[in-house]
Amino acid sequence: MDFFSNLLHLVLLCISVSLIFLIYKQKSTRAKFPPGKKGWPVIGETLEFGMAGKRGTPEMFINDRMSKYSQELFKTSLFCENMAVFCGASGNKFLFSNENKYVISWLPPFFLKVLLPESLENISPEDSIKIRRAVVEFLMPETLQYFIPIMDSMAKKHLETDWSPYKQVKVLPLSMKYTFALACRLFMSITDPNHVTTFADPFALIVDGLTSVPINIPGTNFNRAIKAGKVIHQELLEVIQQRKKELLSETNATVARDFITHTLLALDENGRSVMNDLLISSNIVGLLLAGHDTTSSAITFVLKYLADFPHVYNEVLKEQMEIARSKGPNDLLNWDDIKKMKYSWNVAREAMRLMPPSSGTFREAITDFTYAGFTIPKGWKAHWTPHSTHKNPKYFPNPEKFDPSRFESNGPAPYTFVPFGGGPRICPGREYARLEILVFMHNVVTRFKWERSVSDEKITCKLSPIPVDGLPIYLKPHNHIY
Repeated sequence: MDFFSNLLHLVLLCISVSLIFLIYKQKSTRAKFPPGKKGWPVIGETLEFGMAGKRGTPEMFINDRMSKYSQELFKTSLFCENMAVFCGASGNKFLFSNENKYVISWLPPFFLKVLLPESLENISPEDSIKIRRAVVEFLMPETLQYFIPIMDSMAKKHLETDWSPYKQVKVLPLSMKYTFALACRLFMSITDPNHVTTFADPFALIVDGLTSVPINIPGTNFNRAIKAGKVIHQELLEVIQQRKKELLSETNATVARDFITHTLLALDENGRSVMNDLLISSNIVGLLLAGHDTTSSAITFVLKYLADFPHVYNEVLKEQMEIARSKGPNDLLNWDDIKKMKYSWNVAREAMRLMPPSSGTFREAITDFTYAGFTIPKGWKAHWTPHSTHKNPKYFPNPEKFDPSRFESNGPAPYTFVPFGGGPRICPGREYARLEILVFMHNVVTRFKWERSVSDEKITCKLSPIPVDGLPIYLKPHNHIY
């Protein structure tokens, strides 16, 4: 009897499991995934994605699939992950507005392997929040206004040393040198050029590694990038320890003179430091990476378009000369001066519309959700990109035309111009980048006019778009006196 009873229970159990499986299968079948294709097994469409960037046309990867599948959403496979690419202003708004509800920030694992110490590769959400909060607090406008005179004095010195002695220069490497040195000064109080170089050289290896095939064997760019990341973190930990000693020797140290000091002075409710040394180091790596690539890319293309459109250059020069003539011979720029640079900022924004310094970022779905009638399963990755809107004639008529007047009055519609992202995860360094770009524009246009020496220079994309020859230009110094 027991035998038949157990057999009956087993049969009923099998039937129950089968029914559950059929229901789940039916449910999965009913799920409507975004249109698109995933490409090759494992690697998906990663090669096509990378090649579009290498050709300098990353928007083509997006635009081709928007035309073929949907203007709102399509699926692909990038970095061995199922990926939903959100398109248009509505797609941007949805991702930006649903942080921590449907999605969280995500980076490909090989990025983390290069940028983070091994002990932080599986960084917790709590630590991620700490890192972002520290950056946001440090880059508040009330702090940034004190950076403006430092930016101005460093820009003047940079142009005097690295531009004025020469008839021809390459904009990209020099703008990288300036923005990286400035980041070292403001985030770490490092001013010695040799010390700056100890960080700049490994960062060049990191950029090459992050845009290469992530194969970690000796001799590959990726392997060199991992080693470079370790060198940078070791150097940063030494700087942090030195800063701790300096704080201990100071009485009543309450003013943060750089980002390291800011984080060391930040205490929780129990009087303990909110971040350990490794988190501080990781934070600075992110800040330096932005200073090394994105801002220098933006400055480079601003100068490119100013060379291409003399009437735009003349208007920028007129605006900046009015500010220059209002200053004393030894006066440095200040917050009020920045507020007068309205046309110059429109020019910079138009340059970033046509050549976004970032191709967007990624998210991870933390629950199943639907968008535009399609299901995005938990665990899928999501991607937003400025390339779905910045050159979209729906949002920007005659999108290939360089036209700073697009940003006059109310400017573009919300969520269409997104070089810095949007929502809770908007780039915390956007205002810092604005000041850095405008201060440099002021100094370079009031000192020089220039012409491109390679009229048809090609563009490629690493982490940011760059001219392949570094944008060589002929300098024509002004002979005016303010």
